[in-house]
Amino acid sequence: MLFDRVLIANRGEIAVRIARTLRALGVESVAVHTPSDAGARHVRDADLAVQIPGYLDIEAVVAAALETGAQAVHPGYGFLAENAAFARRCAQAGLVFAGPPPEAIDAMGDKIRAKATVSAAGVPVVPGGAEPADALEEWRDFPALIKPSAGGGGKGMMLVRSAAELPDALESARRTARAAFGDGTLLIERYVESPRHIEIQVLADGHGNVVHLGERECSLQRRHQKIVEEAPSPFLTPETRAAMGAAAVEAARAVGYVGAGTVEFIVDGSTGAYHFMEMNTRLQVEHPVTELVTGLDLVELQLRVAAGEPLPFTQDDVRLDGHAVEARVYAEDPARGFLPTGGRVLLLREPGSVRVDSGLVEGGVVGSEFDPMLSKVVAWGPDRAAALRALDRALARTAVLGVVTNIPFLRALVTHPAVAAGELDTGLVERVLPELVPADAAPPDDVLAAAALVVHTLPQGDDPWQVTDGWRVGGRAWTTWRLESRAGVHAVEVRGLPEESAEVRLDGQAVPAHVRRDGSGLAVTLADRTQHYLHVRQGDTLWLGRDGEAWSFTRHLIGDPGDRAGAAGAGDGVVRSPMPGTVMVVKAQVGDRVNAGQPLVVVEAMKMEHTVTAPCDGVLSELPAQPGRPVDMDAVLAVVTAEEM
Repeated sequence: MLFDRVLIANRGEIAVRIARTLRALGVESVAVHTPSDAGARHVRDADLAVQIPGYLDIEAVVAAALETGAQAVHPGYGFLAENAAFARRCAQAGLVFAGPPPEAIDAMGDKIRAKATVSAAGVPVVPGGAEPADALEEWRDFPALIKPSAGGGGKGMMLVRSAAELPDALESARRTARAAFGDGTLLIERYVESPRHIEIQVLADGHGNVVHLGERECSLQRRHQKIVEEAPSPFLTPETRAAMGAAAVEAARAVGYVGAGTVEFIVDGSTGAYHFMEMNTRLQVEHPVTELVTGLDLVELQLRVAAGEPLPFTQDDVRLDGHAVEARVYAEDPARGFLPTGGRVLLLREPGSVRVDSGLVEGGVVGSEFDPMLSKVVAWGPDRAAALRALDRALARTAVLGVVTNIPFLRALVTHPAVAAGELDTGLVERVLPELVPADAAPPDDVLAAAALVVHTLPQGDDPWQVTDGWRVGGRAWTTWRLESRAGVHAVEVRGLPEESAEVRLDGQAVPAHVRRDGSGLAVTLADRTQHYLHVRQGDTLWLGRDGEAWSFTRHLIGDPGDRAGAAGAGDGVVRSPMPGTVMVVKAQVGDRVNAGQPLVVVEAMKMEHTVTAPCDGVLSELPAQPGRPVDMDAVLAVVTAEEM
């Protein structure tokens, strides 16, 4: 018998997605949330909600389940999903854990032990080494990949190409592993050149039945984190698919697995040889693509298996129909090295033509406390080309104004010729990055013109004589607006009233212009071409959105004392935080002589480290940054004063 009430021990889009299946099954859902997450979408979507101190607080989560009468707990992914102690605590409290047995989590959660276990079951593994530390430090088979033994999601993974890079890489990986997973144990493996990352979805019940649901290609990655996933893989033949599926089933059987899990393989893009990497003992972020091509609801199957039901189908019943592709929308800035961003969601538009798993709400705040993934846009098509086209169209109809996201980057990626051809490997994104993120990040001229026209129509005060129509006795004059974007300050001239008849001038060329408003929509006509925008204001900042892109502008009149055109740059010795986060390490002291490029401070946000370096040679004269202290984006971390010659 299925449960009456289930607690979801997670947040964000996965908690919203789990609640959706529970609602369809007629099962009540219980959400948990921290004080800062009280207004989050997953709280609104649940039948009940309980505040807890933190998502990793096992006792608080268990207490919330017992207090609300929940019979089972679904952990989603991340947080406690692969925590064997949590699974055991649930069992002690009489709660059903909608995941594998604790013993399976232990066996597969430790990558070192997992490799030994599946190797004994006949599954091929990548050659590598593990702790003690001296074994890692003496590794000489390069290139190599360092991995935390615990955890996943690409956190702490580092590619090392020489022995000289190894000590610093081990230090950084161990620090990240401790912060992210509470365990600094590492392993090292031979790095497979031109690798494809292909994983197999498995399902097992408590009656001895284990099946696989085909594969997902996850080769489009940056910093070892997946960006775009698809099912099925354009690389595998039916024979390889069957062989890898059988190997994944054997890996699951080797640890007495029950529930949904994913066996990840590295596949040589030249030979097709595959090697076991790890098993994720939980639902995967990319599970929707498997659901779309199989027609199965993996969350429902997890719950039914957890309730003791047998799988309702056999391996022979599994069919793959069409193709599905998923893109992860992140709060990050590709133009600044994919550093995390943040802000308040001022306006949200998500497409209705495809599946969108999202934790976003208008008015919600995106901070640095949690993972930067905001939502997933997932498209299905009868074939791969149709699925990619549908995904691109859906991303073009997605808008998150108020927060810088990676949506334009995703559109460039899914339409890249190599992606369209299925010529993928885990290094592709880095190789084509200049094509995906242009060096010139300045807004296009038509967007600058649209922003200036909107600013031109805004009231400048209560006095009707302050209307900026440019009216003069001898005819209308030009008003010059200086618009500051993330790329710099741009001058645009406007005269007339844009909602009646106006002109806009960029680089000396004047064109007729007209603006028509419709709520949050904006139709801007320049000469004989009309573009449609979404727009919203936040104080003095104007946000414009079009075709999946978003731009923010702050207005300045020429001569405005608030003009920030000359704000501190790299040459002034001021070292600023590139993202909102927490200072992890300070590598110098006030009074130290430092060289340009020397590491000074390590800032961490969302379990990702970024090393900030000295902008010039000189003496470290100020050091506001202190370990453990939170910092905002562009906060001053240090000041380097150049020594007089």
